[in-house]
Amino acid sequence: MKNKTHPDHSAQLKKLNRVEGQIVGIKKMIENRRYCPEIIQQLKASRKALLTVEAELLRSHIDQCVTDVLLNKSKKDREEKINEVVKLFKGTND
Repeated sequence: MKNKTHPDHSAQLKKLNRVEGQIVGIKKMIENRRYCPEIIQQLKASRKALLTVEAELLRSHIDQCVTDVLLNKSKKDREEKINEVVKLFKGTND
């Protein structure tokens, strides 16, 4: 089930642009045969930044989308939304 109106996530674009820049930098580090731990450190920083964006999106989803369905929709809609969140945590797309 998808809502007609989704939260504004534009605040995350700055963080994603930074990650994009980090990835470009990592590629250059690999091309320049930089020291392995330096590359790994940059990869970990990029992953942490992506996890931060993911956590903010999840927080927004629960705060706005899930709360709306739990308060205002049918039992079937609530079950669908709960299953959607469970799938996110399980990491499945079924």
